[in-house]
Amino acid sequence: MASYPRHIPQAIRDLYSAADNAVYLSAASAWEIAIKHQTGKLQLPNKMLPIDYVKEARRRHRIESLAVDEESSAVLSKMPDIHRDPFDRMLICQAIANQMMILTPDPLITQYPVMTRW
Repeated sequence: MASYPRHIPQAIRDLYSAADNAVYLSAASAWEIAIKHQTGKLQLPNKMLPIDYVKEARRRHRIESLAVDEESSAVLSKMPDIHRDPFDRMLICQAIANQMMILTPDPLITQYPVMTRW
């Protein structure tokens, strides 16, 4: 989201920027960033390490960290097997457990009982 703001619809940018909306980055997303960087599928600016990149991006964009917890993980057992990506499945679980909205254009995520916008 933070890297490609021009590709994001204005309505989503407005939701993201609204002062009364808290924005979170899941530890699962930080984990995925680290894996993709390690495998060469994700280049980070200025040869930053994933931990530094995530911390700096969260600070710069005032994004809070969202830990993976037991309650969120337990939601997985109730989810239909629509989306195969384990990181996206955890994001869905966290959103359901914490009554959060996911900002995503992914049509598979919208098939789950989770609030989404795009």
